[in-house]
Amino acid sequence: MNHVALQRALTDPGPRLLPDVVSDLLGKLDAPARLAAHLRAVHDVAWQLADWMESRYPAVSFDRTLVLFGAATHDIGKIIHPHELSKPGSAHECAGYELLMAQGFDESAARFARTHACWTEPGIEVNDLIVSLADKIWKGKRVPDLEQLLVERLAAGGQQQCWEIFSVLDDELDRIAAAADERLAFQASNGVSA
Repeated sequence: MNHVALQRALTDPGPRLLPDVVSDLLGKLDAPARLAAHLRAVHDVAWQLADWMESRYPAVSFDRTLVLFGAATHDIGKIIHPHELSKPGSAHECAGYELLMAQGFDESAARFARTHACWTEPGIEVNDLIVSLADKIWKGKRVPDLEQLLVERLAAGGQQQCWEIFSVLDDELDRIAAAADERLAFQASNGVSA
């Protein structure tokens, strides 16, 4: 039964489909449908943020492919810690990183499982901030400290003042957040367990 529910979560109309490599991995690991639905929602938002970054700030260096993979796998450790699908917890972060590494993924791709909830740690890159932001704004949640970190990274290019960047980022986040109810409904339509 879980396989049918997972396939629905991976293919039903809704947020943008996950990369094939991620869908295949979730199938191989028999991931819960709710997790797949959540990953699709965050991946879809990361795609929108990456499009926005490329159009508004083409001089800012980030790796679109890694960002999209990171958004599509950031919570994969919840396969090992399924109770964190419905309750707060952070055990899935290191578990997800270790799971991806064990599956043969490079550290640069696996890191998002570990970094998506700790955007103030040393070594955090623009890629990490985009994934972290996508993981918040998919449900309409605004996190000023996280947004400010991204604004500061964008301002480092010297093209605009922080307040100007914040203004356009704020508009984009409002646009994305406006569809949060649809993404939440999509996730809710896929139960925590099969």
